[in-house]
Amino acid sequence: MRDTSHQADGAHALGLARCNHNMLRRFAENISASRDWCSYWEIDRLNQPAPVDYKSDAEFWYNLPANYDVLDACYRMYLWSGDRSYIEDPVFLNFYDLTVNQYTSRWNLGLDRVMERMSDIPTPPFFRGDPTYEESSSDNLVGIDLLATQYAAYRAYAAMQSIRGNAKKARQSLQTAAEVKSLINTTWWNQQGEYFHAFFNKQHQFTGRAGSDVLYRDAAEGGIRTSSALRNLLATMKSEPKSAVEPKSHYAEILYRYGDPDAAYAEIIDLTSEGRERREYPEVSYSVVGAIVTGLMGIRIEPGLPLAEIVAGRPFEPVVETMPRLTAKTAWAEISKLPVQETVISVRHLGNGSARMTNHGKHDLKWRAAFAGSFASLIVDGKMGPARIESRVSGEVTWVELIVSPGSVVEVKTL
Repeated sequence: MRDTSHQADGAHALGLARCNHNMLRRFAENISASRDWCSYWEIDRLNQPAPVDYKSDAEFWYNLPANYDVLDACYRMYLWSGDRSYIEDPVFLNFYDLTVNQYTSRWNLGLDRVMERMSDIPTPPFFRGDPTYEESSSDNLVGIDLLATQYAAYRAYAAMQSIRGNAKKARQSLQTAAEVKSLINTTWWNQQGEYFHAFFNKQHQFTGRAGSDVLYRDAAEGGIRTSSALRNLLATMKSEPKSAVEPKSHYAEILYRYGDPDAAYAEIIDLTSEGRERREYPEVSYSVVGAIVTGLMGIRIEPGLPLAEIVAGRPFEPVVETMPRLTAKTAWAEISKLPVQETVISVRHLGNGSARMTNHGKHDLKWRAAFAGSFASLIVDGKMGPARIESRVSGEVTWVELIVSPGSVVEVKTL
């Protein structure tokens, strides 16, 4: 479940939207009361639980962030693909509802219980109810990665409920997401040491330091908290064993998003270099493709308005954003025939000051051409025009929104 959720962006870029949908739906359909509202952690090609992780509904491996991870991945795949079955299929809707309600309640993961919960994780091979993706200890009650994944899932659920017209559920879920983020940035923040704790154990003590988990989910507040998490991530990258490709596969995407393209590029080269230990692990290849698309090319599909405004009743209209994050080692980059929102696009960046969008599809596409830095104007097809400037976690960003009609090519440049 974790791997599928993380690999989905890269898989979509490679034209595997149907495969993503199939796997995510299989995990959704296998949620069960007999397994305390867990699904199957790992399934085979016959849609059966993998024997290495499953003996019976009472004995199986399960990491508790998994349901939330799949829920968030389903929302991302809806944004990428425009496939409305993600927000209309009863199988998906049942999984979302059960996850935010029964699953959360059964495992005491709600805000009123999560810091007081008990846990009796069986010894391997069956970690049934591991409250983190860190699988080296059965002593943890909560991992910060669980909370960060919850935060992303509640925001995803709020967005999907808004699209469906369920305003009350959307408001409640967005409020819960805000409360989870507050918990992360207060209770889990070590004020004296200025770092995030990673785990809360059975002795009710915080242990470890967190970085990538809160950054990957955008759960860290700006300023010193984000800076601290980034420092911890960079330190972790230097000390981790080469074999730890599962966490490493997240780093390039994070580093691009938070304004360190040189470190992100180096991570991609490391993971894909010839003879690199565990290079063949599927999450490596799919995450590298995903990081190139969402990071180096800066292609994201997002709601055109802040989620709070959408939940308050404003229309949900997706926008395709691009933002080049090339380094000195890459003069230009291009991605062709990328499937986006039931159309197909190509994007070419010439350095970090030029972006060209081609719409190969049959309907209009809203494009937000963004560039790092502050510019009073941007040049659209040779004509200077006004632009918007906003502050993000990576610094100031300047952008302009355009409609790219079918068959057209539009180019935007900085001054």
